[in-house]
Amino acid sequence: MMYQKTNTRNPFHNVLMWLIVPVLVCFSQQVKANNLQIGNVVVMGPNTNLHFVLVRFNISWENSWRTSLGPANWDAAWVFIKYRIRSQQTWRHATLNWVNGTGGGDGHVVPADATIASSNDNGSGGSFGVFIYHNTGMPQSTVSYSDVQLRWNYGIDGVSDTAKVEICVLGIEMVRVPQGSYMLGDGTTGSVAGQFHDASGVINPFQVTSENTLTMGGGGPGSLGNNNGTNMLLVQDDFNDITSQTLPASFPKGFKAFYCMKYEITQEQYAGFLNKLNYNQQATRTNQPTPPNSPVGTNVLTFFGSPFRNGVVIINPGINPGTPAVYACNGNGNGICNEADDGLNIACNNLSWADITAYLDWAALRPMTELEFEKACRGSETPVAEEYAWGNTGMNLVPGVVNSGMTNEISNDPNANCNNTDWTAMPGPIRVGSLGAGINTRYATGASYYGIMEMSGNLWERAVTVGNAAGRSFNGIHGNGVISNVYIPGQLNIGDADVLNWPGNTALGSGFRGGAWYFFDPQAACISNRLYAASDQPFPLYDFGGRGVRTAPY
Repeated sequence: MMYQKTNTRNPFHNVLMWLIVPVLVCFSQQVKANNLQIGNVVVMGPNTNLHFVLVRFNISWENSWRTSLGPANWDAAWVFIKYRIRSQQTWRHATLNWVNGTGGGDGHVVPADATIASSNDNGSGGSFGVFIYHNTGMPQSTVSYSDVQLRWNYGIDGVSDTAKVEICVLGIEMVRVPQGSYMLGDGTTGSVAGQFHDASGVINPFQVTSENTLTMGGGGPGSLGNNNGTNMLLVQDDFNDITSQTLPASFPKGFKAFYCMKYEITQEQYAGFLNKLNYNQQATRTNQPTPPNSPVGTNVLTFFGSPFRNGVVIINPGINPGTPAVYACNGNGNGICNEADDGLNIACNNLSWADITAYLDWAALRPMTELEFEKACRGSETPVAEEYAWGNTGMNLVPGVVNSGMTNEISNDPNANCNNTDWTAMPGPIRVGSLGAGINTRYATGASYYGIMEMSGNLWERAVTVGNAAGRSFNGIHGNGVISNVYIPGQLNIGDADVLNWPGNTALGSGFRGGAWYFFDPQAACISNRLYAASDQPFPLYDFGGRGVRTAPY
């Protein structure tokens, strides 16, 4: 059902083609990914009165499910479109017609056994992407939908009826976390750092029953407490049993339904993101000093010169300032990129908070909050003391992998890549979804209650904290598919996310949850552990990664 394992784990795919409006002479080039695949793209139209075209394609992905029992949820593909005017370097985000929830009149078409849903993102009937998922119960299996059709309102995006445009259809696998109450904290009194609890007196988990305003700290009835910063490192919360703070209603608390990326951002995904940026944006989003005009084969995501299993490299240097570089994966180091053993599906490490949020803004997603993190891990289950994302305290650590860097890289018995201080055995993150080969249980695969993978271990999850005012100002606005192309000293770099009220490039308002492959203490991977929940570290590191979420349309 939702405890996935597979030999192909990259949830990202793109298809390139030329669209010439209105002649519609199309040339297509498919860039084949592993798990989620999009192909046979055809552009129909245009409608020069209403200024739209219809983009038709096939889509499939493995280990999909929909269940009315237990977690009562499903997985979905988040699909969006990038385009650029053929004479220009800049890729832009396409505005799709909004799916209003009735399934009619929007110009989109999916097969009878599928559903399509989106949000009114721009306030005037435009959406930045759509969710596609199965509409009836189904066991875990591969889904394949032919002749899916999306309406791109190119007129809203300022594209003329006669423009020559290149388009790229992309998809990311997501998992729906349903609306409903859940518990924060597991009732542990001391050893789980900074964990949440009911502040009314007895140290019990705190029940979240709505998205309404919350009082945190102060010891009053109904308020969300913590264990007074016990064992929290670097930065503590600004609330405790004596001092109270208010968490606004606009801050996403995990009660309302949301979709979470099924896997951490992979190296192929991040390379694909870089390939849609201009030269100056690329320069910001790769570790310095590796500007886009660096030599062929330069690793662009390293920590003190070591990639720690990160193989993202330059394959075609850029020319400052007008021509961006081209990036790919070369994990095996042989100079031939995007081979089967080049680590395309390995989780992307050496990322900063600003790198992650730029990716999420570009993909029209948003950061998760630390409350959503606990909901996504535990679901509606009764908390277990010191439990991990798979619902108990058992942890089998990864000693190494088989088929290193391959699309079928596996580790047969372990359920967590955590506490691997022996770099010779496991010197970095592993392929997403690679644990528990051959055993389809939540414990064996390390899956969360809802089927989200590697929420404990592999790479630290970056989440918006409730521990300070900068975090609490986050209001859950989604990215719009466009990142900054301007520089404002001390505030914004070219290539940064530029969404109002997101924690900025200083990372103030962000934190860490879920542990990582190298971290010395496996307990940091516990669902309720808040060791670094309020720590605003802006730099990239060998065990820093991330994923995004999106509030469910309905």
